[in-house]
Amino acid sequence: MSKTILVVDDKSSVRKLLHDYLTEQNYTVVPAANGREAIYASRHSRPDLILLDIMMPEMDGFEFLRQYRREGDAPVIIITAREEETDAVLGLELGADDYVIKPFRMKELAARIRAVLRRAEPAPNSAKTLLSGSLSLDERTHLVTADGEPVELTPIEFDLLSTLMSAPGQVFTRAQLSDQLYESGFAGLERTLNVHIRNLRSKIELDPAKPEYIKTVFGVGYRFRRESKKQ
Repeated sequence: MSKTILVVDDKSSVRKLLHDYLTEQNYTVVPAANGREAIYASRHSRPDLILLDIMMPEMDGFEFLRQYRREGDAPVIIITAREEETDAVLGLELGADDYVIKPFRMKELAARIRAVLRRAEPAPNSAKTLLSGSLSLDERTHLVTADGEPVELTPIEFDLLSTLMSAPGQVFTRAQLSDQLYESGFAGLERTLNVHIRNLRSKIELDPAKPEYIKTVFGVGYRFRRESKKQ
């Protein structure tokens, strides 16, 4: 079944370009010219993924993300100009999964879309439950709990936590995590990964400034604490 992508951009030329290319890639494309239209479209089309511009009239990408994350969990890829890269990082902090910088190659965008959609797919039969202290991650249901309370994670945050918990004590370099989470590299990837780690810590750690679960190995990358076990 064709996946539905909501394309949100105030420039009609960009919407048409993405519509034509993504339609050729067998996606169903729903266009929206600003955040307000996108909220309406998301409620009716139930997109599998959202491509989101930031600077738009009426409702910008930031406000759209704030409102959409209260009611929808489809992954979001931000499309931004290079001079607005800091805005993209703020978008990640608001719940976006990834970003691409204009001008971008269509093949790169397609690879990023496939990677993000893959993370949102149901887990295979070999999926397991990972436990560490009061933290639990069920790969089959994509349910994460801390102290018995559900924790809402974006698809990339879930994938990142699952990767780290699956190998407690193992040090993952930033390059290794990037290769596992993305199908193609891009400028700013390490910065993006750091934002996702920070977001993840804010959701699962009692004190994100002194993390118990996700440890930083300075100059190298990250590791999950050794007490993790599997069921």
